[in-house]
Amino acid sequence: MLLNALSLPPYVWLLLLERQMASEGVRSSMPVCGCKGIRTCLTCERITGKIGLTANEITKESQEFTYNPLSELAIRCVTGVQESFPFPGVFLCENFVTEEEEKELVSKMDEDIWRESQSGRRKQDFGPKVNFKKRRVRVGGFCGLPSISQKLVAQMNQLPQLNGFHPVEQCNLDYNPQRGSSIDPHLDDSWLWGERLVTINLLSDTILTMSLDGGCGQLDQEEVKVHLSRRSLVVLYGEARHRWKHAIHRKDIHSRRVCSTFRELSAEFLEGGEQAEMGSQLLNIASSFHGVPL
Repeated sequence: MLLNALSLPPYVWLLLLERQMASEGVRSSMPVCGCKGIRTCLTCERITGKIGLTANEITKESQEFTYNPLSELAIRCVTGVQESFPFPGVFLCENFVTEEEEKELVSKMDEDIWRESQSGRRKQDFGPKVNFKKRRVRVGGFCGLPSISQKLVAQMNQLPQLNGFHPVEQCNLDYNPQRGSSIDPHLDDSWLWGERLVTINLLSDTILTMSLDGGCGQLDQEEVKVHLSRRSLVVLYGEARHRWKHAIHRKDIHSRRVCSTFRELSAEFLEGGEQAEMGSQLLNIASSFHGVPL
């Protein structure tokens, strides 16, 4: 059977090719790819010859600024003239973990299974089973955050910006330039997840790109580059959490990068909220720190 891959998403092409090979008694040795829909990675691009939107990251003209954590301004210089504007909602903590702690964290993660995800990422999930479209959440196989994170969460609570931070979900992501890893611009859910998104950046430096599409028919967009150093912690809240999309572009992954993102509950799942009972259950499970990746 001849497959016409040109009109198919890469993951469909790969699935059909694997089925064809199986029907012919040929054992597949193709690299595993977790891409779906329009998303691609270098693995499926090499096989199909197609380049997806994650590779073509510049789709419209952008005005690029750089975030300065000391002034909390987004700054750029155009023809010798400096332009800036306030950029609230980002908190950076350099060297949140030591080199030894980083080594231990990544070693513990690598003892567990990394599952293939989209756009060349691998992941480990510790959290409840959620259907965001239907707004349904259940415990599922969630048995807590991993034991290695108990010290991290306690350390987070020592920061004034993270006072009372009680995460109920942890997502570990593994980026590698050989897979063309990236994550598209997106806003995290705010129905289940609360005000603060906390990420620990491990093994390499990278850039977190914040973007805001132009309004009122404007074709360009504003981008703010937030430089994340190795072993740093970043918190997104306020406008940076709810208004500006965030992404990690393929061109900003130069060596293996591992990160852990922690999410707290929204007011709806806390005391006085409509789903406080479910929230209480999730908090109790999370704080056991007996979790295994789902």
